[in-house]
Parts: sequence; C-alpha cells; structure tokens
Amino acid sequence: MEKVPMTAAGFNRLQEELKHLKITERPAVIKAIAEAREHGDLSENAEYHAARERQSFIEGRVLELEDKISRAEVIDPAKLTGNTVKFGATVTLADQDTDEETTYQIVGQDESDIKNRLLSIQAPLARALINKSVGDSVEVSTPGGSKLYEIVSVEFR
Repeated sequence: MEKVPMTAAGFNRLQEELKHLKITERPAVIKAIAEAREHGDLSENAEYHAARERQSFIEGRVLELEDKISRAEVIDPAKLTGNTVKFGATVTLADQDTDEETTYQIVGQDESDIKNRLLSIQAPLARALINKSVGDSVEVSTPGGSKLYEIVSVEFR
C-alpha cells in the first residue's frame, strides 16, 4: 500500500470533508430518497434518480477519502531542514528569461492550489525541483514551451 504524503493541514481538510459527508450529506440524501419514493412510480421519478445518483457520488467520495486518510503520511515541513528541495519545502524560483521570482510550497496532491502557490508533489515543476539545491537550474516543459528556473531559496516553514 503506497503512502500518500500530505501536510497536517491537508490531512485535516480530508478528515473534515469525510466528517461532513458522513454526518450531513449522507443523511440528507437518504431522506431525499425516502421522500422521492413516496411520490410513486420510481421508473419515471426524476427526483428519485437524482437522489440515487447523488448517493452514489457521496459513497464513492467517502470510500476515496477513507482510503487516502488510511494511507496518509503526514509530514510537518517545520521539522525538516536543509537546502535541498523535498516535500513540504517552500521554494523561491527565478525565471531565467524574465528574472521574475515566484514562491511555491510543495504539498500533497489533494492540497494543491496554484492560486495560493501550493504546488502538487505530482506536478512537473515539483518533480523537476525534488532533490535540487539552492543555485541549481531546472528545465520544465510547459504548454508554452520549455522554461528554465533557478532555485533562489529553500525554506521549511
């Protein structure tokens, strides 16, 4: 069973979503199915079919979350040190074409949010950065062509 790396914040978000699905969404959809059944013929009952579809989605998501939580390897970036990029690192990069600096934190796949500068460990840029150090250059293939970045700093917060 492959471990899924994530920060404590990401782990807590998954647990909260699972709790919400089990305590709020699951009972609500069961009630909706019961109400739809009262309307008669199920073969032509759109409310019933919509509720069953919603129930299927919820149960699938519950199973997915339970699996990820059971395989989670919670990593606290604040306890890590060094100047080599690894999971949890906050990395400042300089675009070698424009000298524009950008900072990303490398996080688990379920935590990624590029607008908030949270980069998935599975992303091509993150994979290119792993095991590199301050001063190293990395080349990343992007839809707009190949980009070169230099690692300016590596921090663990």
